[in-house]
Amino acid sequence: MSNLVHNWARQSRERRFRINVLSPGPTRTPGLLGAAGPDADRFAEVVPLGRLADADEIAEAALFLASDASSFVTGAELFADGGYTRA
Repeated sequence: MSNLVHNWARQSRERRFRINVLSPGPTRTPGLLGAAGPDADRFAEVVPLGRLADADEIAEAALFLASDASSFVTGAELFADGGYTRA
């Protein structure tokens, strides 16, 4: 995914688009809770922070990428996964 995002970011230079990707980890949502039922918390066992994300935490990461605070960020992959990918 990161190669694709990096390539798109380079190609969007003239249009001044910023291209990034948000990669969330297991998140406590009605969909996950409905699919996994009472066992949903078992997904937290593989997350270094030891818990599922709240949907608001993922939304905050998305808002950061959409905001002026990330005006010099492009071609990046932001992992909002409690450390799962890099730990």
